[in-house]
Amino acid sequence: MNEIGRKYELEAAAFLEKQGYSILERNYQCRQGEIDLIGIEGEYLCFIEVKYRGGSKYGKSLEAVTTAKQKKICKTALYYLTKHGYSEDTPCRFDVVGIDFDKVELIRNAFEYRR
Repeated sequence: MNEIGRKYELEAAAFLEKQGYSILERNYQCRQGEIDLIGIEGEYLCFIEVKYRGGSKYGKSLEAVTTAKQKKICKTALYYLTKHGYSEDTPCRFDVVGIDFDKVELIRNAFEYRR
């Protein structure tokens, strides 16, 4: 991971902790893929994608989580759940944190599980 990505993941983690999340993992990687942050908010285990845009050339950060990226996150989340012994009925959610310039925005339950 590059230095800029790491910086914004740390910023997103700090933002989420202020929102009441407990961060369990940063930059979780396995052969299925990678998830930027994994945390708990209330009863939910949250798989969180962090996107940063320093300019408007490529659109807003929140628009950058494509269907293909969502599928990869879902496969990685399923692996994480299995590997860490979570039951099938564990309430899970996929959240996205978008950072555009210095504005941080959180979308809870940004997308549903995709195969």
